[in-house]
Amino acid sequence: MTFDPTRRQILGAAATLAATPAAARAGDDADLVVTNAKVYTVDDRQPTAGAFVVRGGRFAHVGDNESALAFAGPRTRRFDAKGMTIVPGFIDCHNHARGEVLVYDVLVGNPYVVEFVTIQSIIDKLTARAAAVPAGTWVEGFFHDDTKIKDGRPPTRHDLDKVSTRHPVVVFHRGGHTSFYNSKALEMAGITATTPDPFGGTFDRDAGGQLNGRVTDRARAVFAKVGDRPKYSQSQIEDRSRAGMAFISKKFAEYGLTGVHHQGGDLAAMQAIRAKGELLHRISFETSGAMLDAMLANGIMTGLGDEWIKFGATSEHTIDGSFSERTMAISTPYPGSNPPYFGNITETQEVLDAWVEKVHRHGVQANIHANGDVVIDMALKAFERAQRLAPMRDTRPKITHCTLINPDLVRRIKALGAIPAPFTSYAYYNADKFGFYGPAMMKNCMAFRSFLDAGIPVCAGSDFSPGPFAPLMGIQGMVTRRGWNGEVWGENQRVTVAEALRINSLNGAHASHEEHIKGSITAGKLADYVVLADDPHTIDPEKIKDIKIVQTVTGGNTVYAA
Repeated sequence: MTFDPTRRQILGAAATLAATPAAARAGDDADLVVTNAKVYTVDDRQPTAGAFVVRGGRFAHVGDNESALAFAGPRTRRFDAKGMTIVPGFIDCHNHARGEVLVYDVLVGNPYVVEFVTIQSIIDKLTARAAAVPAGTWVEGFFHDDTKIKDGRPPTRHDLDKVSTRHPVVVFHRGGHTSFYNSKALEMAGITATTPDPFGGTFDRDAGGQLNGRVTDRARAVFAKVGDRPKYSQSQIEDRSRAGMAFISKKFAEYGLTGVHHQGGDLAAMQAIRAKGELLHRISFETSGAMLDAMLANGIMTGLGDEWIKFGATSEHTIDGSFSERTMAISTPYPGSNPPYFGNITETQEVLDAWVEKVHRHGVQANIHANGDVVIDMALKAFERAQRLAPMRDTRPKITHCTLINPDLVRRIKALGAIPAPFTSYAYYNADKFGFYGPAMMKNCMAFRSFLDAGIPVCAGSDFSPGPFAPLMGIQGMVTRRGWNGEVWGENQRVTVAEALRINSLNGAHASHEEHIKGSITAGKLADYVVLADDPHTIDPEKIKDIKIVQTVTGGNTVYAA
């Protein structure tokens, strides 16, 4: 089995020829003509334009007003951009897309922007939920961020005991690798101050050696076995899933996202909202577990699907902890840790090697969650081993996050053709966590500059829910490396606005082997684009995140309008 770029290129070229001006003669009715625009195409052959034409969901022509208007007919829609900026639709290459949580669950932090809350506000929200469910039922809070607390500290088990002593209570950090439990939850799970830490996780303790309620990574697995959770009928489950998917698709469109790599999720719900016309963005479906096993057993390889929903890489195969929660596996101790703490490695090299080889041999694009330098090395070893055992062309294995790098890791990533997907919104949103690592380490974190300079087509991964998915917030942070708090970290990794746009569009398409059909404003490609009220190239870089999204267009159809 092989990933065959030649075949892809042939199909892409055929699509392009079918939609070029020669095949779509001037005078034929276009579906849409956009004029008087400042178009940044992210196509090196024609970097800018003033107008373009859409027919059949694709760009039919890109040029100036006169040439574009030649395609207009009586049924053609016209859009006068009045000098506004138009860029390709943004593509997020790592998103957990938890729409159901956003619709139905208790949100103790703001999913979308920087907002500080109090521990008391968390207690109040969870107390209200506890009053509505029977004793013994889990009370859960989502989108907690430990550095966005006005109290200046994270919640403890004693804080959460104020919610209830009859319910197990948990607050999930938005980063996805740490959780905070009350005493009832710890008791039900049989966790005491003398319980040893398991491989790949910790039961954290206070200065006196007592449990403080914080539990990290694989240590949290024990809580899945205790307590009751709400039960829903099959029809209720399906309704909730569809509602969550439709909600988050609207949110993506609102922020200018036309393509998202989903980490798992309900494939049936995705198809259901598509059938109802409620799917507003394109999905690269990245999966694991039983769904991945079914793919492998039935010969389903990366790329099966269509322009709206397609099987992509695997979902992230996690081998270490979190950057934002300070559990990623690094080669030097965390500054100030005593005893020295190096983070959590959550899988052995032997197990990782076997998993990568399995998916690689089946023609499925492997995707590994690796934050720290220690585990990026592990991921590369597994990819390199798989290629030696079963050579294939252009597999583009993904390294999700790929946070802390060094020159040798960059060299090996380039040689392998691997695709790093670092955090985008973190430079702005999570700057208040960079001090835990220090300036020397941050010079090599979220290393967009290093990857570009090495010729690596790095892509953008918000990692929502851990980070906000707003592409313009990500672009501002990538360009300035200045956080919401005014602190600048890793300024050596800054990129230009043009480079950031490419990372968030064409490079995203490349990450899923789709650069021939989307990612730039090019004749023949899917007509996915965003209309911006201001030009990110010329506006004050510190205001990029505040640029208004005027329209988001997917396949030539406006899916969001301000």
